[in-house]
Amino acid sequence: MAKRKVGVWLVGAWGGVATTVVVGLCALRKGLTGTTGLVSALPPFDSLDLVGWEELVVGGHEIRETTYSAEAQVLLEKSHVFNATSLTAIASQLAKFDKNIRPGTLVNVGATIDALAGPAAAKTRKETAAQAVARLARDISEFKTREKLDRVIVVNVSSTEPPPPDAIRSWSWADIQKSLQGKAQSPLPASTLYAIAALQTGSPFVNFTPSIGSDLPGLYEYALQQKVVHVGRDGKTGETLMKAVLAPMFAARNLKVMSWVGHNIFGNLDGKVLDDPVNKANKVKSKDHLLTEILGYKPQSLVSIEYIESMGDWKTAWDHIHFQGFLGTPMVLQFIWQGCDSLLAAPLVIDLIRLTEREARRGGSGVMTHLASFFKSPMGSDEPAFAYQFQQLMQWAKSVSEE
Repeated sequence: MAKRKVGVWLVGAWGGVATTVVVGLCALRKGLTGTTGLVSALPPFDSLDLVGWEELVVGGHEIRETTYSAEAQVLLEKSHVFNATSLTAIASQLAKFDKNIRPGTLVNVGATIDALAGPAAAKTRKETAAQAVARLARDISEFKTREKLDRVIVVNVSSTEPPPPDAIRSWSWADIQKSLQGKAQSPLPASTLYAIAALQTGSPFVNFTPSIGSDLPGLYEYALQQKVVHVGRDGKTGETLMKAVLAPMFAARNLKVMSWVGHNIFGNLDGKVLDDPVNKANKVKSKDHLLTEILGYKPQSLVSIEYIESMGDWKTAWDHIHFQGFLGTPMVLQFIWQGCDSLLAAPLVIDLIRLTEREARRGGSGVMTHLASFFKSPMGSDEPAFAYQFQQLMQWAKSVSEE
């Protein structure tokens, strides 16, 4: 088998999730860690010839100015993750990947995210949406050429942006092109500009955030036109994963959920961005919608997300489920989910990179609905229950292995 060389282009490249992804890849490459947490390391995927750790090269877009080693050190000191010895062992590789990071765009990111911009990204503030797409696409293409890559997988792991105007949610590809070419500034959000740049370069696009990204009719159309795969939105890592597992149980046992309250606290950069009510609206909607879809009715529900700086990257979710049993008897289920946000997300991002690359190599195009189990609001899928979503992934793995 000829050795592959695949690019991973991370949007939000020096953020907590991206840094953990890169540290994880480097540690896996050097044999410093095992594969716990990686779905793609399960036996059903063994025969799929997935891309290996040593075949991946990292680059990306970022609006802040820092380094992988610096961000990893912050996670180590504030959240007590990683191993200092391991970070020292992979420092040279992290520095190599730092050289592939380019300034991201500030077009329509919202005031909270814009305020995080470093000097390099700040210089782009006057660019139009069309100019941003051209620059972002050029960065991806140059990365592919410079590193002699077979293909590039673009993954959005940036902070949650404000919801876009409702009008664009029905736009065709012709509408999107018209908006980019018009004299007025396009209302397309930054996540969508990154998606367009990816598809334009023939690069698969994965949106791990609640931001809209490629989840527009026009980009479904464009992806098929370009014969490129894409998928999203919002990685399902903690509390919502529990909802997707527990809600079907209540439905199957005909237990009526009267109310479901979830409180979330965490203190990383994403939490700081979500402290802005405008940005928070996107995340809350993504976390709250599946109960109605699974149960078939809407119980009273509340989702709160609060930024508590001292928590660092550790997230605590407390859920209170008030349900009705036989003879109308009210009962309660409570659970507490505590985990390191970036460490929950990073292995899923690595899985998505490997599975997306495999489907792209297979010649797929359009939305990868078989990856729905990884997302809170999966594109192209109307099946919200995790168990059924995972069965779809297993069916895909079986069909690929049989080819």
